[in-house]
Amino acid sequence: MPETVAVPPFSARVVERLGVDLTSRTERVIHSLDGLEEPVHPDTLTEAGSQLWNRLLAEVPELMGNIDFLLGLDAGGILPTVSLASASAVPYKIAWKLELPLDGAVRFSEPHAVRTDVFAYGIAPGQRIVLVDDEVTTGRTLADLTVRLREAGARPLAAACLVEDVTQGARELLSRLRMPLVALADLEPAR
Repeated sequence: MPETVAVPPFSARVVERLGVDLTSRTERVIHSLDGLEEPVHPDTLTEAGSQLWNRLLAEVPELMGNIDFLLGLDAGGILPTVSLASASAVPYKIAWKLELPLDGAVRFSEPHAVRTDVFAYGIAPGQRIVLVDDEVTTGRTLADLTVRLREAGARPLAAACLVEDVTQGARELLSRLRMPLVALADLEPAR
């Protein structure tokens, strides 16, 4: 008989980043799926993907049946992308910090990172894409990706993340681009 696993609720918090230069963020959002503090049971990842998919459909119902693929961001976005793909049965691709001689390259920027250039490959006009990352703070990376995909003729439909830091203005920035942002959890301002 299969073991029944109690799936803990998703959680996230901000920690100080040590040894960073002036161009990088001084804080990092860590969460219960990143495996930094505790091992992650596969059922926990499965449940998070299912919850995020259900929330995505509830908040952006026109997505149902209208997504060609999910596009996850290297490296933090890999786990939520795979988890969301498993829950939704929607194929996925990953954007990498690797410049390669592949067709359909779209370069975008992750401005707060040490290596800022990120590349999505195989992008073609008309593709309907949901962007996926683990955490969203300022939204500048997703905003730049949205603009670059549209310039390539693709149709980014929404962005999904595990956790949104609601104090940094990402939702407002993406809203101005008509890009819905759906988060599994919010980091609230400290009281």
